Amino acid sequence: MNILIRGIATVGLLTLIGCAGDRPATLGAQNNALPGCPDSPNCVSSFETRESHGIAALQGTLEGVRTALSQMPRVQIISEEGNYLYAEFTSSLMGYVDDVEFLAAPEQNIVHVRSASRLGYSDMGVNRERIETIRSLMTR
Repeated sequence: MNILIRGIATVGLLTLIGCAGDRPATLGAQNNALPGCPDSPNCVSSFETRESHGIAALQGTLEGVRTALSQMPRVQIISEEGNYLYAEFTSSLMGYVDDVEFLAAPEQNIVHVRSASRLGYSDMGVNRERIETIRSLMTR
């Protein structure tokens, strides 16, 4: 019985470790834009024209984004350079990692966003909800 329990625990641990996935090579701003979203419904971006993936840019600055992120759980700012900020969010239950990018357009006082799941097909609206939470925190 102990062997069975250890086996189940090992499989569970390996599953959790595998949920992070590899950091995408396509991250970052190119030509003053963030990458597009895949066809799967687990990504939103302010550069997207498809209703299923589109979301409005945030009003404000990267400083406002940083302040909002500091109030959220399980987020780590990975890099920031110029008008670009990249953060990773990790889910509490399974340890899934989502990649969230911000690209400021200071002349318009907006910050473009892209939030995408690394793994899986559907995110059950988590990425859209995350950006709306950030938007709410920035207006307080």
